[in-house]
Amino acid sequence: MNHILFQSLLYLYTMQNNRSKYLNKLGITALNPMQTASIEMIESNTDLVLLSPTGSGKTLAFLLPLVDKIKGSTEKTQLLILAPARELAIQIEQVIKNLGTGHKVLCCYGGHMIQTERNSLRHPAEIIVGTPGRIADHVRRGHISTQHIQYLVLDEFDKALELGFHQEMRDIIGQLKELNLRILTSATNMQEIPSFVRLRKHKILDFLPQEQLQENLSLKAVRSEGKDKLEAFFSLVCILGNEPMVVFVNHREAADRISKHLHEMGLAHDLFHGGLKQEERERALIKFRNGSHHLLLTTDLASRGLDIPDIKYVIHYHLPKEKEAFIHRNGRTARMKASGTAYLILAEQETLPEYIEGELQFEALNNYNTPPSPPQWQTIYLDHGKKDKINKIDIVGLFLKKGKLKKDELGLIDVLDHSAYIAVERKKVKQLINLLQNEKIKGKKLKIRISR
Repeated sequence: MNHILFQSLLYLYTMQNNRSKYLNKLGITALNPMQTASIEMIESNTDLVLLSPTGSGKTLAFLLPLVDKIKGSTEKTQLLILAPARELAIQIEQVIKNLGTGHKVLCCYGGHMIQTERNSLRHPAEIIVGTPGRIADHVRRGHISTQHIQYLVLDEFDKALELGFHQEMRDIIGQLKELNLRILTSATNMQEIPSFVRLRKHKILDFLPQEQLQENLSLKAVRSEGKDKLEAFFSLVCILGNEPMVVFVNHREAADRISKHLHEMGLAHDLFHGGLKQEERERALIKFRNGSHHLLLTTDLASRGLDIPDIKYVIHYHLPKEKEAFIHRNGRTARMKASGTAYLILAEQETLPEYIEGELQFEALNNYNTPPSPPQWQTIYLDHGKKDKINKIDIVGLFLKKGKLKKDELGLIDVLDHSAYIAVERKKVKQLINLLQNEKIKGKKLKIRISR
């Protein structure tokens, strides 16, 4: 057999075998058409612009073919992934780790000391994920060597432009002299791609839906009396009950004001916007995902990119000015063939924007104001994490044996660098904390409490 042909067949066999292993680790049985088409394009080393809705699996679409192109154990950065938000960057990093490729990955973003990342960059990772601002800072300071970076992903590129990262991305790309492949992803149809990206004979894969509203999304509305929507909003949440819901407002000040009102009314919820510290935002997403809170109050920061599954309702406390923002918000529900409902809260004389067409179904609130019962789960905080050599298995063992929990009384576990968050049946929390108050894990005394 021809040597080149043999090597090609061997590469394809190895790649397909690896891909099966990766998917098994993620519990995925099959790829969707968008992912299959993207992988084929990336494997052919063709610059790609991938247009696909939020939640459709774009991260896997570019990671699966790229991780097999990278040489491991080299201490040479070969793949750079830029994401517009810290949470998205962290999410991509976690997917890479979950694939179990063996490649070293480092995530860089603002909100913590740059020196911590600088120390990690002394032994370069094969893959670096980060926000444009922080990565540009590292490149300017000479902390990141760009001479071996062959692959670049600009994830949610339209959002990065919208947030004003033009100059940072221009500076970074200007230093990437050895690029062989550029991949841009977007959840909107981009009219023009800036020249600084330097695309070469690129292909566009467009998987954006032709219909503006998903087939399995219901659009409903409620009317408040007067201009202030707080009472109508509270009634709606009480009616919807203990179902996962994301509530969108247009400004962080409004989110803070509404959050204060919900606290006064005794309604458990989480707050997520750009004015919060990174730790606070991360904790909010963890508690929302693990079911400790069923209501996430947010700005458009949470409308794209973030992995928040199983959302039953989207509530527009404020309507956005742009049609695209409305579509992205609604995209948080009715995903992956599930059904969902988007509610509009309208003030007494508020009119609908032109982008909402057709008749709306209005629902009566009848001044219903009985808050839903507390969620099944409550989040426990531990002051040890990955950097302390603590993993999920250690926590499960401790909570089941010493904490005397049954398996079905223990929920999702998130282990961060220096802390861990564990969902526990609410009725078992006090007993668990009492039992573990003086316990140790891997020889280290625990600080354990109910998460804020």
